[in-house]
Amino acid sequence: MEKLNIKEFLDQDEKKDLLRLLTAGSVDDGKSTLIGRLLFDSKKLYEDQLDALERDTKRYGNAGDNIDYALLLDGLKAEREQGITIDVAYRYFSTNKRKFIIADTPGHEQYTRNMITGGSTANLAIILVDARSGVITQTRRHTYLVSLLGIRHVVLAVNKMDLVGYDQQIFDGIVSEYRAFAEPLDIPDITCIPLSALKGDNVVEVSSRMPWYTGKSLLEFLETVHIGSDKNFDDLRYPVQYVLRPNLDFRGFSSTVASGILRKEDKVLALPSMKRSRVKSIITYDGEQDYAFPPQAVTVTLEDEIDISRGEMLVHPDNLPIVGRNFEAMLVWMDEKRMDPEEQFFIKHTTNLTRVKIDTIRYKVNVNTLEQSACEALELNEIARVVFTTGKPLFFDPYRKNKNTGAFILIDPITNNTCAVGMIIDKVEMKDMQEFDLPEIQLSKLGIAPEHFEAIEKVVKELERQGITVKLK
Repeated sequence: MEKLNIKEFLDQDEKKDLLRLLTAGSVDDGKSTLIGRLLFDSKKLYEDQLDALERDTKRYGNAGDNIDYALLLDGLKAEREQGITIDVAYRYFSTNKRKFIIADTPGHEQYTRNMITGGSTANLAIILVDARSGVITQTRRHTYLVSLLGIRHVVLAVNKMDLVGYDQQIFDGIVSEYRAFAEPLDIPDITCIPLSALKGDNVVEVSSRMPWYTGKSLLEFLETVHIGSDKNFDDLRYPVQYVLRPNLDFRGFSSTVASGILRKEDKVLALPSMKRSRVKSIITYDGEQDYAFPPQAVTVTLEDEIDISRGEMLVHPDNLPIVGRNFEAMLVWMDEKRMDPEEQFFIKHTTNLTRVKIDTIRYKVNVNTLEQSACEALELNEIARVVFTTGKPLFFDPYRKNKNTGAFILIDPITNNTCAVGMIIDKVEMKDMQEFDLPEIQLSKLGIAPEHFEAIEKVVKELERQGITVKLK
C-alpha cells in the first residue's frame, strides 16, 4: 500500500505544471531577500542550507539582527561584498500545486543583457518597488524590458511596507502611478501586492498587519495564476531539426513543436518547397500518440516521400507564417564589442542558420525614459528598432503572436559569440526599406561617357517607380 502511495505521489508530482518567473527591481529593493524568504517560509530549504545561511548571515549579512535571506541567491563573492546581484541566479522549488523556476536578475542598467537572458523564457515577472521610493527610473526600465520580452503576467510587489507603517495611501499612490505608466505597454495582466520580504508579510501567508489588503499572498497568487493559455496552440509551426533515418524502412522528421497542435492524418505543408502531405504517425519516447503540442519533442512521419531537411518547416496549409528575407525587429545588443552595421552576421532563427545584413537602424530606445533617437551603431545593452535582410527566406511570425518563431539571435561569424537577441515586429516591404542617399558625384570622373547619363536617369526613375527613393545631389 505504501509503495502505491509513493508511486501516486511521484505521478502527481510529474503532472504539476511549471511556472517560470523572474524578479526585477532597483538595487536594494529586496529581490534576493524576497525569493530567499519565499523559499524559507515555504519550508523548501534543507537543514544544511539553513545552517550555512545562519553562518553566512553573521559573516556577510546586511539585515542587522535578522537572517539575510538574500544570501541564498547572491552566491558570488562580489555580490556578497557589495550586497547586489550581478549574475542571473536560478532557483528551483515546488509546492503541492506547482513547480517553479525563479530567475533572480540584476537591477543595474549595465546588466540589462543579464535580465534579457533571465526573462527570455519567463511566464511571469515580479517587479519590486521600494515603498519609500515609489516608481523610479529603474521600475520603468524593467517594465519596458518585460513588455519587450512579451511577458504577459506582471506582479508589482511593493516591498518594505514595514518601513512606511503599512500605509494604504502610499501603496495606492504607487499602484496608480505604475498603472498609468504601464498602460501603453500593452501588458495584459498586472497584479499589485503590498509586502515586506524581511518580515514575511504577504509573502507566503496573508499578513494581519495590512487588513485593508484583501488579495492573495504572493505565493498563493503564483500557485494559481493561469498560464495555460499563454502558449500559441492555434498556429502549427514545426521547424524540422533532424531527419531520422535509422534504416531503409523509416524516415521521420524530429523536432520540438514550436506552436500549435499536430494530429495524426493532419494535412501539412512543407516550407519552402510548398509540397503537401498528411501526418502518418507521431512518435515519442513512450511510443506513438495521436497528437503533439508545445513544447513536446516528437518524430513525425508523412504518408508521402517529401524531401525535407533541417531548417525547413511543417505547417497547416491554411495557416502559413510569413515567408521572407526582409523584416524589422527590436534588437538588444549583448556584445562587449560595438556593433559594426557594415558587418554581416549569422542569424539563428528556429532551426535555421543563415547570413543576415543590417539594412538600417530606425531608432534607438532610451530604456530609462523610453525616448527614441537616431543611431548609427549599438553599444553593449542598447536597444533599437532595426531592419534586416537575410541570405535566404525565413518562416516567421511577429514575436507578440508567437515567441518561438518571432525570436532570433545574431552570431558574430569571427568570434562565434552571441552578439544580439531580437524580437521580430513584422515583415518589411521593399517600398518601406531605407532610402538610398547617394552623394553628389561627377559621372564623367568615373569614366562614364555622357551618352550613358540618360540611361542612368532611367534606372533612377524605375527605382522610384518601385517605391525606392534615390536622391542624387
